[in-house]
Amino acid sequence: MRDQHPTRRRVLKAAGGVTAAAALGGAWLMTGAPSAGAAEDGFGLHIVDRKEDDPRMWYYRFATDAVGWDPAVNILLPEDYHDSGRTYPVLYLLHGGGTGQDFMSWDGAGIRDLAAGKPVIVVMPDGGHTGWYSDPVSSNSGPRNWETFHITQLLPWIDANFRTYAEFDGRGVAGFSMGGYGALKYGAKHPDLFASVSSHSGPASVRRDAGLVVHWANVSSAALDLAGGTVYGAPAWDEAKVSADNPVEHVDSYRGKRVFLVAGTSPDPVNWFDTINETQVLAGQREFRGLLDGAGIPHEWHEEPGGHTIRGDMVRRDLDGVVERLRKA
Repeated sequence: MRDQHPTRRRVLKAAGGVTAAAALGGAWLMTGAPSAGAAEDGFGLHIVDRKEDDPRMWYYRFATDAVGWDPAVNILLPEDYHDSGRTYPVLYLLHGGGTGQDFMSWDGAGIRDLAAGKPVIVVMPDGGHTGWYSDPVSSNSGPRNWETFHITQLLPWIDANFRTYAEFDGRGVAGFSMGGYGALKYGAKHPDLFASVSSHSGPASVRRDAGLVVHWANVSSAALDLAGGTVYGAPAWDEAKVSADNPVEHVDSYRGKRVFLVAGTSPDPVNWFDTINETQVLAGQREFRGLLDGAGIPHEWHEEPGGHTIRGDMVRRDLDGVVERLRKA
């Protein structure tokens, strides 16, 4: 692995040294250079399990103080990664919420085939069953700081251990459902990190309809991840946190980015969850699109038949757009 993965020092030096470190919030400067033979650990992460025998899909599990159990990540490599010697852009692809949703969800959704032939590294991390890509207001099950894990730890670790462009034009973020919300949120809260932001059936407006998305985030996280704790606080919300995470309140942060949105127009009338979920997604995305239009920010949007589901044709189209927008391998 060490022959294929340059050390953190060499990667950041090649990407511009101090500039690259500053773009990552100074994480490298605070962590320091790795000891000899320890290039794969760092940034608060320690590898506890790994699998690299598949030529395309590599797997790692980490110990981290940010999350009270060992979260994992799948990394899908381009077919020519091992032989080309080239540097690649990276797409962070975030999974949806619910029981059984985790870092393997996108593999089950066919990402290997959807990304075949595309010169981009696809990183698919754990985000909790209902972690909402947030550091929660409260937890009764130990630390569940998913935003810290992804942004402060995993992102610089990927840049240090794979041949990536450690810069704004080298990264995109996308996701489905809860992951689509996470992508929009990360794109706005960390505007210098991602040049492409995509939401597949992810909510873009969390305060509309009396804060239905915020309530759902609190209820689902309390039930499945936080043992009664909540992402945004209950019964009183942490209003500053809600506003910080709400995409429609940060429209100007998407200026200069590629923005890609998908929502379904015909939820299953028999499935109440699908109906409520995608109806809310569609309304929120329309509100968001109107604000983008008003700000003169270009974006690509699709309203597709059906409900709350991953649409392979839209994912493939999105991947083509990601590759076109990001720095070329």
